[in-house]
Amino acid sequence: MKIVNLCEQNSVVQQMVAELRDVRVQADRHRFRWNLQRLGWMTAYEVSKTLRYERREVQTPLGTATHQLAADEVVLATIFRAGLPFHRGFLDIFDNAGNAFISAFRYYTDEAHSDIGVKVEYIASPSLDDKVLLLVDPMLATGNSFDLCYQAFLDKGTPRSVHFCAVIASQSAVDHMRELYGDTDITLWCCAVDPVLNENKYIVPGLGDAGDLAFGDKI
Repeated sequence: MKIVNLCEQNSVVQQMVAELRDVRVQADRHRFRWNLQRLGWMTAYEVSKTLRYERREVQTPLGTATHQLAADEVVLATIFRAGLPFHRGFLDIFDNAGNAFISAFRYYTDEAHSDIGVKVEYIASPSLDDKVLLLVDPMLATGNSFDLCYQAFLDKGTPRSVHFCAVIASQSAVDHMRELYGDTDITLWCCAVDPVLNENKYIVPGLGDAGDLAFGDKI
């Protein structure tokens, strides 16, 4: 498994992640969603460099031009609900992609809220056979949701290649994903890796609950 952390280089990605974290900026839900969408653009652009390309001719009013155009079919998959703005950014770049959606929620299995489970209830997807699958979600806390959703999507076919894309990941989740997928060609893309996963399985410093910040509190 290859790990790519976009914040290891100086770029505007760091500004967007900083705004997502900033409690003063988080009060503006539109700005929060917008930054998730823009980070989708940035990550999608980097992922696009890994696709297969082929030369094609394009007719202009004055002649023909030859360009290297993507030969792969892409499917963008996201986890309801926090993943929607991030997914929108990817769809702006891969605008002809197929789309897949899955509902997965985590729940605490003990009173101390130190152990969590993940449940999948809904999935909709095109065939994934020989496609490039991008599974995108803002937060990679434990890696359990990503793994469970990916395994569920495999019922829809066998992708040619797979990319997991997150905004913020915990170091323990990165290590966990490397253990699960270390001998595969899956790539994990993230915009920051934070050092701590607290006793309630939240990333620290993280940014809080991405779904609530994007769409409002839930009960």
